[in-house]
Amino acid sequence: MHLIRISIIVCCVLLMKAGNTYGQINLVRDSIDHGFPKSNWKKVVVAPAILISVGLFSATDNDLFTRYEVYEERNEYAPQFHTTVDDYLQYAPIVAVYALNATGIKGQHDFANRTSLLIKSELFMIAMVLPLKKLTAVPRPDTGEPNSFPSGHTAQAFAAATFLHKEYGREHPLYSVLGYGSATAVGVLRVLNNRHWVSDVLVGAGIGILATNLAYFTHQNKWGRKNKRLSGMMITPTYGQKALGMYMSLRIP
Repeated sequence: MHLIRISIIVCCVLLMKAGNTYGQINLVRDSIDHGFPKSNWKKVVVAPAILISVGLFSATDNDLFTRYEVYEERNEYAPQFHTTVDDYLQYAPIVAVYALNATGIKGQHDFANRTSLLIKSELFMIAMVLPLKKLTAVPRPDTGEPNSFPSGHTAQAFAAATFLHKEYGREHPLYSVLGYGSATAVGVLRVLNNRHWVSDVLVGAGIGILATNLAYFTHQNKWGRKNKRLSGMMITPTYGQKALGMYMSLRIP
């Protein structure tokens, strides 16, 4: 089944990402102490770029796999499938981060910085997902409502999974596996629920990972570093006049 093939693709990309756990966590330290090394941008964008590219490819007319083939297989093997688990599972990694910290298992950041990173991740994710939904106006496979692309549930799930990965993946790789496993499950369930095309899900996954990567990459750890002079580039999501956007500034010491 194409759904199985897509799940394998996603898992392979995420295993590759998890294999770079140590280097990705050090992105925050590098950005604080040395600005933003150009080579580290690759670690921010590679996994998202692969997922987004595969998702866009599945929306084209090709001989390997298309979103319509996955749609037809879903209707053949699970036409009556329906669950609301994905509505809640998308937030599971966030709950896990705060629950682990509450039980005394410390992550990479204190409460203030961790929460700041989460909020920034969410804003980055929303700033990418909502405009794309309006601009593309892709009809949903079940209702035809023109807001299918990309999948917001999947973007949220992978942003949350990457948040868990960044906070706990270095010391506890199993948490990364569980977080990305739950996010992948959300993506599969969105297709099985007939709420999204597979292309929506793959692009949503890439956006979710990218959003959290950007949040950590641009974080300047404001709390607890009062006398540290920072340099480098800062990217901040903005909201005004009912429009989302991003503010970028370059600081030179």
